[in-house]
Amino acid sequence: MDLMWPDAEEIALRLIDRYPDLDPLTVRFTQLHQWVTELAEFKDNPKASNEKILEAIQMAWHEEYKAAHE
Repeated sequence: MDLMWPDAEEIALRLIDRYPDLDPLTVRFTQLHQWVTELAEFKDNPKASNEKILEAIQMAWHEEYKAAHE
């Protein structure tokens, strides 16, 4: 499945698999952007993101992180 910027939930699942013990709220948006664009399934334009998109990904990832660490 090709991932695009609006696919926050799917991107979050990939990130929790890759970084299971990392609290997403400690990740800077610049680092998050890099990690998303490095995902093999990511096919969107790297320059098409913005703060709102990255925040949505971070919050979705945070929800997965919380669920995994309850």
